[in-house]
Amino acid sequence: MLRIKCPCCGPRDHDEFRYGGDASVTRPAHDDPDPEAWYRYVYIRTNPAGPHREFWQHVTGCRQWLVVERDTRNHAVASVDFARKLRARKSTLRKSPA
Repeated sequence: MLRIKCPCCGPRDHDEFRYGGDASVTRPAHDDPDPEAWYRYVYIRTNPAGPHREFWQHVTGCRQWLVVERDTRNHAVASVDFARKLRARKSTLRKSPA
């Protein structure tokens, strides 16, 4: 069974969580009119064998969205962090120097 160590609630069975998709895919800008960009974002996914970052929500616990890095070959969880930290990191990377 897959066990996820929630930063708020501690180790829990995966049944308490809801899978939220690939955390390594970058969403197009909200106002991006390119249908090809949205098509790739929604439908085109890789099927990695090895380490992979995924969104999970702790639905029966603290309700936090998490980024879980796990190995898809054996389900070993390498790290768990808050998804909001990932968004904060991405926003600081996107800012251009003044």
